Amino acid sequence: MTAPSYEKPSQLSVPSKVLNRDLGLIFTSNLVGAFGDGLYAYLLPYYMAEALGAGSVEVGALYALVSLTAALTLLIAGALADKYDRKKIMIAGWIAWIPAPIIFAFARDWTQMIPGMILWGFWLGGPTSTAYIVTAADKDRLTLTFTVISSAWSLGYIFSPAIGGYMAGKVGMQTVFLISFVLYVLAALVLVFIRSQHAQPPEHEKLESHPSTWQLLKTRKLAAVSLFFAAIMFVMMMFRPFVPKFLADIYHYGDFEIGVLGSVAFAGSAVLGIALGRFGDKYGKKFALAGLMILCSFSLTIMLLTGDFCLLALAFFLTGASYTVWSLMSAVIGPMAPEPIRAKWVSIPQTISMFASILAPYLGGVLYSSSPKLPFAVAIIVSAFLTGIALIQKF
Repeated sequence: MTAPSYEKPSQLSVPSKVLNRDLGLIFTSNLVGAFGDGLYAYLLPYYMAEALGAGSVEVGALYALVSLTAALTLLIAGALADKYDRKKIMIAGWIAWIPAPIIFAFARDWTQMIPGMILWGFWLGGPTSTAYIVTAADKDRLTLTFTVISSAWSLGYIFSPAIGGYMAGKVGMQTVFLISFVLYVLAALVLVFIRSQHAQPPEHEKLESHPSTWQLLKTRKLAAVSLFFAAIMFVMMMFRPFVPKFLADIYHYGDFEIGVLGSVAFAGSAVLGIALGRFGDKYGKKFALAGLMILCSFSLTIMLLTGDFCLLALAFFLTGASYTVWSLMSAVIGPMAPEPIRAKWVSIPQTISMFASILAPYLGGVLYSSSPKLPFAVAIIVSAFLTGIALIQKF
């Protein structure tokens, strides 16, 4: 079976310039699913604490469980995506998420969230979608393609946290969770219409002739890149779950205001993600990564210094850049991989990044318990260090 041919994209807008039919459907699926996810995801740590009695350490532990599950499923997803139809593996990824908001809706204490958090951590689509996109995309605009597709998540989150916060105050979080369930189902259905894609070794090669997962782990270049992105993911996951709680505890904002700031952050992610994608394709991916880390440090500094809503809105717009880490990682690692084992190759740094970030929310919770500003201050310092590391990389 040969790889499908892909038509040239039109020149009407940024998405249509880089997305063909199948990538456009992936964009749409991400947009619908992200809207459903954003209705509750940004408020979830706050909901765990206020409604279900979870302390900061328990919140961190629950998010660590999500990262652990993701780490355990990414390698499996990579192996499956190189052996079977990548389209079906991506659909299975959404199917795994579908029960999660139902479980959240009926949880009456934080321990009952555990099964839902495990399912929420299933990330079968991570390496699978990366491999699919690299094979289907215009190679000259690969960074932009990844950030545009990632921007679908950001666009889905622009209004959904504010809407979710408003609905939570009016009709309760249970209704919010149920609406998210419906949107997850729709996201899975959209992917039914993309073309199938199988990993295809060149005619003179057999799949068995390529390195095993253990051999790939010994590849120096892949190991170095994996450790670098693992450090970035650790920093992001150390502070991110505690942003809504910080806004409530320190600046005394409620559900709606926290939701609005979340929407601003994802608006920033959509705009800055595309800008970083263009920048990375033109000047180099390492400069896009350095810019991401600088924006993250600057935005967290503003958040620590002031509770003024307008200045916080600016900070949250800038911190939206931090949500493009995964797409930039995919743009860096995807082209390195041989097509027949691309998903397996990509799954290795993704898995290492997830394993590295398993303890990050827990550490963030411990730091937050000591001082609410501490996890953010540590993130600022480490992000500055990682900026320097990014600039000496050879991507």
